[in-house]
Amino acid sequence: MNKIIVTIFNNEKNAYEGLKALQGLDGEGSLTLHAAVVIAKDAEGRISVKQTDDPGPAGTIFGLTTGALIGLLGGPAGVAAGAAAGVFTGSLFDLAALGVGEDFLAEVSQNLAPGKVAVVADVDEEWVTTLDTRMEALGGIVFRRARGEFIDAKIEQEVAADEAEFAELQAEYKQAVGDAKAKLKAKIDAAEKRLDVRRILLTEKINAIAQGGEARIQALQEQAAKAKREMKSRLNKRIAQERIAHKARVQKLRRAAQLIKEAAAI
Repeated sequence: MNKIIVTIFNNEKNAYEGLKALQGLDGEGSLTLHAAVVIAKDAEGRISVKQTDDPGPAGTIFGLTTGALIGLLGGPAGVAAGAAAGVFTGSLFDLAALGVGEDFLAEVSQNLAPGKVAVVADVDEEWVTTLDTRMEALGGIVFRRARGEFIDAKIEQEVAADEAEFAELQAEYKQAVGDAKAKLKAKIDAAEKRLDVRRILLTEKINAIAQGGEARIQALQEQAAKAKREMKSRLNKRIAQERIAHKARVQKLRRAAQLIKEAAAI
């Protein structure tokens, strides 16, 4: 399962050891590390990037995730830090694109006190105990959230709201007469334009989700190619499951985008 993991340490030394531990767990196949970054918060609450880990060609895709979280945690200063590290492209991902809710952001912010250092990572993991045990041995406190469910729920909520708004305008338009009908027609035309823009943006978001899913599968395949017998078998099983889940998810989201187009066409 794809997750955002933030592990908070008291000092940089332990944070770097935590990053090495993550890399080691990836090497042994216990999890798949897509991207990671070590960040620190100074006495004035500013966040700076200390070190990044880009695991390959797909690193830019996953770096956007860690960069987005840095921006949300640090505000304008965090955005600048993310850009300087090469993990942020200048447009702040909203919480839906990041894939975590406000509760996770608040929890991490409250615990990332001035003087603390954290490892932010984008990973796929099946079991939490192995990572938690390694990090706790280094004095780290682990916070994690699964990403996909929040993104999908956010998209579905947006689509439902758009459909409901447009349906209400159409229903009122059918019963209106005279000047009221003409004014409602103008509102419907404006709503159609908004729906078209929304559909384009939603399609772009879904395409990004599809691209990220394919990159995760590719990372798993590369990891499986290096693994030995039992671990290779486990990873290949995860790859097959990921392919099925990813295909179903993208199809569902593309159907949601199509519903917006159909609503405007009624």
